[in-house]
Amino acid sequence: MKDSFQTLKTLNTPSGTYAYFDLTELERKGIAEVSRLPFSIRIMLESLLRNEDGYQVTREDIEALARWTPEPGEINVPLKLARVILQDFTGVPAVVDLAAMRDAVAERGGDPKRINPVVPADLVIDHSVQVDAFGTAYAFFYNVEKEYERNRERYLLLKWAQGALQNFRVVPPGTGIVHQVNLEYLAKVVMTKEEGGLTLAFPDSLVGTDSHTTMVNGLGVLGWGVGGIEAEAVMLGQPYYMLAPKVVGFKLYGELPEGATATDLVLTITEILRKHGVVGKFVEFYGPGVAKLSLADRATIANMAPEYGATMGFFPVDEETLNYLRLTGRPEELIALVEAYTKANGLFRTPEAEERVRYSEYLELDLSTVEPSLAGPKRPQDRVALKEVKQSFLAHLTKPVKERGFGLTPDQLNKKVLVKRQDEEFELTHGSVVIAAITSCTNTSNPTVMLGAGLLAKKAVEAGLDTKPWVKSSLAPGSKVVTDYLEASGLLPFLEALRFHVVGYGCTTCIGNSGPLPEDIAKAVEEGNLVVAAVLSGNRNFEGRINPHVKANYLASPMLVVAYALAGRMDIDFTTEPLGYDPNGKPVYLKDIWPSMEEIREAMAKTLDPELFKKEYARVFQGDERWQALPAPTGELFGWDPESTYIQKPPFFQNLGQHQVRDIRGARVLLVLGDSVTTDHISPAGAIPVKSPAGQYLISKGVKPEDFNSYGSRRGNHEVMMRGTFANIRIKNLMLDGVEGGYAKKLPEGEVDFVYNVAMRYQQEGTPLLVIAGKEYGTGSSRDWAAKGTFLLGIKAVLAESFERIHRSNLVGMGVLPLEFLPGENRETLGLTGYEVYDILGLEDLTPRKKVEVVARREDGTEVRFQAIARLDTRVEVDYYKNGGILQTVLLNMLKKAKAQ
Repeated sequence: MKDSFQTLKTLNTPSGTYAYFDLTELERKGIAEVSRLPFSIRIMLESLLRNEDGYQVTREDIEALARWTPEPGEINVPLKLARVILQDFTGVPAVVDLAAMRDAVAERGGDPKRINPVVPADLVIDHSVQVDAFGTAYAFFYNVEKEYERNRERYLLLKWAQGALQNFRVVPPGTGIVHQVNLEYLAKVVMTKEEGGLTLAFPDSLVGTDSHTTMVNGLGVLGWGVGGIEAEAVMLGQPYYMLAPKVVGFKLYGELPEGATATDLVLTITEILRKHGVVGKFVEFYGPGVAKLSLADRATIANMAPEYGATMGFFPVDEETLNYLRLTGRPEELIALVEAYTKANGLFRTPEAEERVRYSEYLELDLSTVEPSLAGPKRPQDRVALKEVKQSFLAHLTKPVKERGFGLTPDQLNKKVLVKRQDEEFELTHGSVVIAAITSCTNTSNPTVMLGAGLLAKKAVEAGLDTKPWVKSSLAPGSKVVTDYLEASGLLPFLEALRFHVVGYGCTTCIGNSGPLPEDIAKAVEEGNLVVAAVLSGNRNFEGRINPHVKANYLASPMLVVAYALAGRMDIDFTTEPLGYDPNGKPVYLKDIWPSMEEIREAMAKTLDPELFKKEYARVFQGDERWQALPAPTGELFGWDPESTYIQKPPFFQNLGQHQVRDIRGARVLLVLGDSVTTDHISPAGAIPVKSPAGQYLISKGVKPEDFNSYGSRRGNHEVMMRGTFANIRIKNLMLDGVEGGYAKKLPEGEVDFVYNVAMRYQQEGTPLLVIAGKEYGTGSSRDWAAKGTFLLGIKAVLAESFERIHRSNLVGMGVLPLEFLPGENRETLGLTGYEVYDILGLEDLTPRKKVEVVARREDGTEVRFQAIARLDTRVEVDYYKNGGILQTVLLNMLKKAKAQ
């Protein structure tokens, strides 16, 4: 701890004495106006103060961020986070890499037990459960059995990690959704650790391998989603590099009116922020309206930051934070520390403190104007007031597809399909609601809307209403606490009476794990080419995401999910039309069964108890009898199964320590790509085609096409993933005229084949490879396999006009050189076609952002010589590249340290 600014102080609290880095000291010394900085920037600044080492974090880094202004410019922040959170889809490759690192250490005579996360990491298994069974008490047990059956190989790895790795915990399947478990249990708000003989207190902060990691921002915890390589780097003690963001101040005032929910509020905020434009920015909420929101309401708003486009939607710590920590059964000593620390360090929100803060941009919302709403039918930012849903849905039926409509002609509008079952028959038509799902961390963490749904179900049952027979209804709570309080309130039986039985504890419908529609419903939809609908309490509703048969998808509160299950159709105006009729033929309207806020508060007061949280989270890492019975390998090293098609040992550490940076000579171009090529184009995703290299590999291993599963489920097998890199059916390699898809040309022969096959032929010849691209290369989600796959194909450098920030750092992290054309130059101005042979010179004495020389030799013997910028932006990145990547750097440093000891 260098402490150049002498800010290390002592804090006495009811729970003990702690050392801490005092932000307010910077203001007293005239270094920075800390009280004018947004609260989120203050937390980042504290991280720099605490982690100053003169190498990864320097005095200059601290000074630059301390002088943040509303127009921050280019301030590079080497942020060190307190912890990492993973979900099982994205967490499996990280565990595979850790297991391979242990092997590499053991092979070199070292102690593999030294390889553990340096920063605490938690993995929650929540992305694998699917709604196969529904509508019965048996549904939960059936779905969990199927989950274990499908994911056994992956779970064996994770259970091994649970036992073998230190500083690494696994929350087994059937427990809850990662973000809700984080909010209700894992998050501490203020962390402590022993360092240099001191007990250090500091703000909780994290990155997660899921974009909705932002939910914890509602608790005053800094955090957002990143790709797997960044998460692994942070886990191994490396900084997360980012530019200091602009911060949008969003003022809330007034109070939510009767009938409006937190879901309606977040859909309104999402609409406002998408229109304003907040990509790459922080949003920080302030104003008198914040005090009127429960913490669960704040978490609902923070959860959807990816949907409104912000890096974070942040609520600073205040009295409500402390109340929530008590409600969820956190220890009193922790609550006392959180209060004392945040107040002493200028991190506690008060009206007076808010007034001094300067923001980059300002927005505001009067909460009293929020009205019941849905969002859809294709995007989360397309809010539509409940009273206008019928009209909006009908208009979308005939709108052109390019305007996010369904493009139906007038003669298609009245299409109906008769469905006959043993004891009933009914008609499906456009707008029939076939999925009604109470699902996703956005809302299942909020007792107001969950108990509200239970109360609405109770009133509906008492009025004699029932869910329509064509609706696949499901309840997937974000934690077992939700089931406990629904049971304690006596409301769960009424949800079950409407066939909202618990189907699992996981993301389910929101990530596309809605499971198949009943066969007769699916057949009717196909036969009539019907535009049927799903209504879910989730955060994403992009077309094709929820279910392949469902074209219209609407986000709604759990209460409205139940209402639409009762109505069974989207073309209903709840303000004027009845939901249904009671046994006496009397119409029942939504307003007749809608619970009042007073009823909801009463139910909460009776049932919400810290003991519920303490009971469930006391056994959060144990798992059920299935998890405990899994015969996972034990020991320091993972027992790789050479026959597994899900988990294979990656080759990243084969030549550890032997990597030498030399000029790249005699390179060929594998692909020439245009502007805005995304990581979706590069990274393997979705279904695995039978004739693709990945499909053929699986067939060669005895896997039947029906058992291929998706690329996502096989992220722990590099053999599958490298074969799917650059295999997107929409990618355009400009070296191939009129050809779309993952193909390349082998030179000089000129033969066209799958990208993977061509790359392997070049590897056999020892030919290094390049990719040439246009502007914004690597935009989109930060997928780790977009960089890992690039490396495994033998690509040594990517030469582009500009890079998306995260993908550029991921390439460096895998030892692939990002090269940038000089301003005003590109492939066209230099006359490059991709048919040249390339030398890249000047790599042996690299410095940050060095200009290197590129020589492109054409087939006719002429040459093009030009300079490009090696986009290694810091000394640390130069070291990563010299060692062959970030994981190699960490491993070599660990081995060096062990040798010195």
